Amino acid sequence: MVTDAEEKAITRFVYQEARLADESSYDDWEALWDDDAIYWVPRGEGEFDPAQHVSHLYDHRQRIATRIRQLKTGYRYSQIPVSPMRRVISNIECFAGDNDNEYEVQYNFILVELAIQSTHDINFWAGRTTLRLRRADDKFRMFYKKVALVNGDEPLPSLSFII
Repeated sequence: MVTDAEEKAITRFVYQEARLADESSYDDWEALWDDDAIYWVPRGEGEFDPAQHVSHLYDHRQRIATRIRQLKTGYRYSQIPVSPMRRVISNIECFAGDNDNEYEVQYNFILVELAIQSTHDINFWAGRTTLRLRRADDKFRMFYKKVALVNGDEPLPSLSFII
């Protein structure tokens, strides 16, 4: 069971993580991850196994660090300049995890991205995110993030930013 205080702290973490991603605060966003992290964007909603099915993204901790380094180089041409974006989060649900200091949180989101570096189109991304968090030293760290896009099984524009 998740207490009201834990739920409030988890919700603050969710909003912070979204803001850091929206504002391309790469170092601060990367610092939210634990060492055994998995960052996964499956091909859509449903029961998929990343070992058996194609994914848009399936990164372990080192690959997350590489992705951040690439974004910071200035040579990730699909993000020059960086896409302005904002997301709206709703329907946050918090659950106790497998261990006393672990939690799972699920929420819906809509992300608006301006593809300023190319078409100047507005892209809408929507889906459901699942985070698994670990609390240590009174701070949360992500060790799992799954973003199931509503249109994940359809052709997508470039997904070269932090979703």
